[in-house]
Amino acid sequence: MANKLFIGNLAWETGAEDLKEHFSQFGEVVDAFVATDKFSGRSRGFGFVTFADESSVAPAKELHGTEFNGRDLVVDDAQEKPQD
Repeated sequence: MANKLFIGNLAWETGAEDLKEHFSQFGEVVDAFVATDKFSGRSRGFGFVTFADESSVAPAKELHGTEFNGRDLVVDDAQEKPQD
């Protein structure tokens, strides 16, 4: 999880390709994901970006609080999903 970031406060129209393009300025993005509601298909307002190289994470975290598609991003280290 060291090379994966949580991205929150996304605008509803922001898609995975938008995230990949925006964060690729810091390094190779190997995966970008925007969570969607399983019933409506609408964005849930958060996603994840995974970099090929861990060294891209710290500079990318500098985007925390910056505007993207009209919203101020929340950028933080991704956490493991708790096991039930």
